[in-house]
Amino acid sequence: MAHRRELDSVKIIEQCQVSPPPNSVPSTTLPLTFFDIPWFFCNSIQRIFFYEFPHPTHHFLQEALPILKHSLSLSLQHFFPFASNLIVPPQLHLSHIRYLHGDSLSFTVAESTADFNLLTSDSPQDVQNWHPLVPTLPSARVEQDGIRVMPLMAIQVTLFPNSGFSICLTFNHLAGDGKSLHHFIKFWASLCNARGEFTSIEASLSLPSHERDKVKDPKGLKFIYFQELEHFESKSMEFAGLVRDVSTNKLRFTLVLSLEQVEKLKKWVSLKCASNDSGLLHISTFVVACSIIWVCMIRSEEKRAICFSEECDELCHLVFLADCRDRPEFSLPSTYFGNCLTAYIVAIKRNELVGEDGIVAAANAIGKEIRYLKSDPLRNAETLMSDYRELGKPGKSVLVIAGSPKLGVYQTDFGWGKPKKCEAAHIESSGSISLSDCRDEKGGIEVEHFRK
Repeated sequence: MAHRRELDSVKIIEQCQVSPPPNSVPSTTLPLTFFDIPWFFCNSIQRIFFYEFPHPTHHFLQEALPILKHSLSLSLQHFFPFASNLIVPPQLHLSHIRYLHGDSLSFTVAESTADFNLLTSDSPQDVQNWHPLVPTLPSARVEQDGIRVMPLMAIQVTLFPNSGFSICLTFNHLAGDGKSLHHFIKFWASLCNARGEFTSIEASLSLPSHERDKVKDPKGLKFIYFQELEHFESKSMEFAGLVRDVSTNKLRFTLVLSLEQVEKLKKWVSLKCASNDSGLLHISTFVVACSIIWVCMIRSEEKRAICFSEECDELCHLVFLADCRDRPEFSLPSTYFGNCLTAYIVAIKRNELVGEDGIVAAANAIGKEIRYLKSDPLRNAETLMSDYRELGKPGKSVLVIAGSPKLGVYQTDFGWGKPKKCEAAHIESSGSISLSDCRDEKGGIEVEHFRK
């Protein structure tokens, strides 16, 4: 049974702006790289953390909130793009990120009467339950000559009296990818845990690298991608690619796979491949999890009688992303701040996925793309934008894999222990599932998904 709470259960306590410490960051302009441009019309990304905090509101406001804000300000000194603005002139190819003295991000404090235990459970619940906990980015303002100035991040802290609180970050993907986001969050959490005493933990913290001039573009992808942007039908800064309809008639689920279950699944897939002489190219937790979930979702569509024939040769697509920071072709540090992802598109006929060996077919196809990644991370990159546009057409079957267990989302401790729950709130509208590490078991995996 799905649970839904009242939508008017959140009261705003404070709305303010948080900026880096005065005079700590000079005015700075950061160019967009070819890694950034595919996210130009992407919907906002939303990551939410829930923490247990069995204290009343006044205790949180007096003891916890000041250090949260202070450590955030100190963190923004190093992760200043999140306090910056995206500058979008009428000539899109001149777009860039700009920080000026005094720039800041929106910070909201709220109080909720919702059931904290329900919100942090793995049981099915209405997607609208989390909507009041998620901040929206401030609207863009228009300067002279039609230049749009767009904030890149907003944060909301919501208190559940005597139970816990949530921290939700909404940001524009053009500012950075998941690795950059979680570098920032962990940095902020570490400073907060240390009560803002940077010197006491300085040796254990890694600073972000903003050297975007080191991003090599041997295929001239930046020019190609900006040319492709001109063909997108939507120019409203809403993604015209893989985003599907935003439906409120959806349920949120979390599937938890233990390490033991993952290993059994990997062994089972290996045996199936061996019996079929399919020669699986790459087997991993990621390959197995994606294959099984993809097949189950396609079969679920069939069971809901969407009129698919067993002979249907319609292509089903799975899109996954891979981090390129450690690739020798780019030689970027692991602390590089920005986007550094390449996308891979797997296509299989529907009748293969729903067939007896669907999981084996999916695992082989995904494994093949991972092999291509290792040999050429920019394989087919020239057509990525046009491929996105094609997959965004109505009627296409597309599953996007967001997140990664490697991000270690449950290792984010602000001083009140590891999160009770951490998920990607935005994927309900993007035809995605989200993968993360498991809270209670090393090597396990959490899969967040939705269905109507």
